[in-house]
Amino acid sequence: MSIEQVEEYIAAADLTGLAQLLAQNPKLATTLTSQRVSPLMLSCYYKKPGVTELLLKYSGELTMFEAAAAGKLDLIANLVYDKPNSLDDYADDGFTALGLACYFGHYDVARYLVLKGADVNRPSNNGFHVYPLHSACAGSYTQIARMLIENGALINIKQQAGATPLHSAAQNGNTELLILLLENGAEINTRMEGGKLPADLAREKGFDEIAEILE
Repeated sequence: MSIEQVEEYIAAADLTGLAQLLAQNPKLATTLTSQRVSPLMLSCYYKKPGVTELLLKYSGELTMFEAAAAGKLDLIANLVYDKPNSLDDYADDGFTALGLACYFGHYDVARYLVLKGADVNRPSNNGFHVYPLHSACAGSYTQIARMLIENGALINIKQQAGATPLHSAAQNGNTELLILLLENGAEINTRMEGGKLPADLAREKGFDEIAEILE
């Protein structure tokens, strides 16, 4: 029994194997993985909700970051109540709780954190320089993006390689999100480090109509 087996079961969404393994050695659920995150957080990154729910039974007390990634609003509320000054802290992988909630599409958690004072313009500190709005747009979560913008999120911020939220919206073919960004001042002529415009990314993905709008 090893953490490597846990990681394999998470990646394969093997609930039976993982359940048997954890029943024999529950401590594996809180052992750091080779990705330097907990098994619970790893299951969130793999987007395996069934695995996440299983791991929640063995994970004990969650961090604010794990609760945000898993979309557990009740736990977030308790953690914020206990430590109100930790809203803008960073996880070991460099993201804030708000950034994680936005990336994984948990609108209720993201909105709660913003209402409690989380900084909507605080980028990750892991070198990727990802803002919450980048995360929302990368996942095509229009509702979250709208909430962030209504609470002061900057529109034309750049993450690593110079990508803006509009680049992500164009690449994903999300017309509703695209319009939201454009109506709030998104610049169509911003180039990534490689020189690509949002229209270029849309055309590469086959979203010709979006590319034409942006051109």
